[in-house]
Amino acid sequence: MLFLSGQIGLIPGTKDFAGGDDVEAQTQQVMQNMGATLTAGGSSFDKVIKTTVLLADMEDFQKVNAVYGKFFPENPPARACFAVKTLPLNARVEIEAVAVV
Repeated sequence: MLFLSGQIGLIPGTKDFAGGDDVEAQTQQVMQNMGATLTAGGSSFDKVIKTTVLLADMEDFQKVNAVYGKFFPENPPARACFAVKTLPLNARVEIEAVAVV
C-alpha cells in the first residue's frame, strides 16, 4: 500500500500556487503532483483505492470534481469530501490518497 499525505496545488520547488487563487488550476496541480508521487512510489492513478478531498469552500466542489474526474475516467476510487476552515498556506483544495503498489 502507498499512503499519500495531502497534496496542495504548489508548483514543485516553490511556494507558489498554480493559477494563484484559481481552484481549478490548483486542483490540476494537485493531481499532477499526486501523479508524480504515485509514480515515484511505484503506483499510478488506476491503482488509487481511496481519496479524501478537503475544500476551503464547498461551493468549489463542482469545479474541483470536473478536474479530478479527468484523472479517474473509469472506476474512480472511493472518496470523501469535506469543507474545512483553513488549508495549509491558504490553499483552496487538498487531496490525499491511498493506492496499491
